[in-house]
Amino acid sequence: MAHPKRRQSKTRTAKRRTHDKAVEPTLAICQHCGSWHIYHTVCPECGYYRGKVAIEKTAAI
Repeated sequence: MAHPKRRQSKTRTAKRRTHDKAVEPTLAICQHCGSWHIYHTVCPECGYYRGKVAIEKTAAI
C-alpha cells in the first residue's frame, strides 16, 4: 500500500481537483412543442425525440 513520505501542499491538491465540479446540463428547445428539455433526451412534455415519437403521451383530463 502506498505511504506518502511528504504531505501534499494545498496548491497541489487544488490543481488536481480543478476538474471536479458540478456542471449544469445543456438545455434545448423541443422542435415539436417548443418547451425546454435536457439535450439528447426525450422531451418530457410531448414525448418526441429528434422529430419522432419516442414515448406515447396521453392527454391529461
